[in-house]
Amino acid sequence: MKIINAAQAQAALDYADLVETMRAAHQGERATIADTYLEEPDRGFGPNGLLVRPAWQHGEFLGAKLATVFPENPDRGMLTVHAVYILFDGTNGKPLAVMDGTALTWYKTACDSALAASYLAREDSAVLTMVGAGAMAPHLIRAHLAVRPSLSRVQIWNRTSSRAEDLADSLKLRDVEVEVISDLPKAVGDSDVISVATRSPYGVIAGKDVAPGTHLDLVGAYTPDMREVDDETIRRGTVFVDLVETAMLTGELIQPIATGVMTEDDIAADLYELCRGTKPGRRAPGDVTIFKNGGGGHLDLMTAKHILDRA
Repeated sequence: MKIINAAQAQAALDYADLVETMRAAHQGERATIADTYLEEPDRGFGPNGLLVRPAWQHGEFLGAKLATVFPENPDRGMLTVHAVYILFDGTNGKPLAVMDGTALTWYKTACDSALAASYLAREDSAVLTMVGAGAMAPHLIRAHLAVRPSLSRVQIWNRTSSRAEDLADSLKLRDVEVEVISDLPKAVGDSDVISVATRSPYGVIAGKDVAPGTHLDLVGAYTPDMREVDDETIRRGTVFVDLVETAMLTGELIQPIATGVMTEDDIAADLYELCRGTKPGRRAPGDVTIFKNGGGGHLDLMTAKHILDRA
């Protein structure tokens, strides 16, 4: 059994490479998943929790990610999420590897979004707006650039502008203009791709500001009381998901379904269907496409196998 530390896992990961691994894996059999989330009782420390995320690609591999979620950690100078992954042989149950899961989580989340963008964002997209400047933001930016090299300008908005400035300074992107912006509605209207990674309980993106042809990548909402776009955005857009089972756990879909803005039948396709070509992605240049990145243990499993192959 291999022990793969954080540096080794990081060295094995490349955005474009992982996107293609995920694309190929989605063309195979659907993995079985089953998540468990254990939340700490409210003791004044915030909604801390432990996520156990198993997945089984039958006849090939199975594994589980154990991740702690401590939302107040950034105030302590620590990451919100810490994780480890255990990978097994799917034919005999033999342990194959134990690996650090932090970089795995960043890359699988970013490449999940980028894989969707390869089907949903216009090929001539030029402007990417990143809403939120947390730990996921640099990975989402780089992953989108990997699948849409036409992107030549990155705009960054964050509630605390100093964090947006820090992110912009850290990117050091070649041939890509990076700008910190304060007028979010204007930036939304100027965007071809918008990636949103916040912990907002309400829609930070207003549908009235979204230009025709925009692709929206929604990452941050992971509970029923979180969402990142308003009802008007949902009305105007065509909704896609990575997996219905995980996306339907978030306020991004629960809330507009509860109020009759959309139904589950309005979900146009998931990533398995997009990658297999059984359902179309973007149909016309002027369409507004919406991708809800709900994650899922199948994506962690794909990424863990990818790391093992390259570490």
